[in-house]
Amino acid sequence: MKEIVVKEQVRTKFNDDSIKDLAKNIEVNGLIQPLVLHQDKNGKYRLICGERRYRALSFNKAVSAPCFVLENKTEEELMAIQFSENSSREELHYVDKADGILNYQIATEASERKIQASLGISKSEVHRSLLIAKMPKNLKEAAKKYDIEKYVLLEWDALPKSPVKADLEKKILSGEITKRAELSRIVSAGGFVKAGKKLPPKAALPKGVSANAFLRAMTSKTKDLNLDKKTQELLRTLVEETKEMMDQ
Repeated sequence: MKEIVVKEQVRTKFNDDSIKDLAKNIEVNGLIQPLVLHQDKNGKYRLICGERRYRALSFNKAVSAPCFVLENKTEEELMAIQFSENSSREELHYVDKADGILNYQIATEASERKIQASLGISKSEVHRSLLIAKMPKNLKEAAKKYDIEKYVLLEWDALPKSPVKADLEKKILSGEITKRAELSRIVSAGGFVKAGKKLPPKAALPKGVSANAFLRAMTSKTKDLNLDKKTQELLRTLVEETKEMMDQ
């Protein structure tokens, strides 16, 4: 156990009581699922998956543990493995997930589409997660402390800068607003519209043209335009988000 190096993991929120319960369970039944380690070129063992199990073993003052050792993996591969293992567990907070996606993007310089393919999550979820990850640290900490719904942060972030938005931020930071419905009521009462503009009425599609056919045409048309890579990426995101809105 003392030979294992524990660096910053995807998960940052741990429940001490659940760690103690897990420690008792391991003491009685043993460790059912091994720790996942990676041995580097210097022979050091780095913890990749299983920090809750590692903490529980440390609580029991264990000197050894069953381990599965990976070798010859790139940093990008290790981050993908770590993210997949942690995100498959329900208790991983969306803020930790968002930070993990941003860290992956920074380390790999991957586009949103590449992240989608590598981590196996939808492009819209990648986009929203990156927005959350780039929000102020105190907001993210409040989200974890008060179990604030992620759309509270996303919809607050989309509001135009104003004294009322600043007041809403204080309410979020103090835990007074935790639900999307609570924020929506305040925003509606204040006459807010995202980006400070009135939303245009829904545009009617040409007669006989389905929403999916229209979106396919939009996607095809963007390929024909002589646009730079970043603009093409933004257009693809817009098309996908438009489809999501039409499906709701």
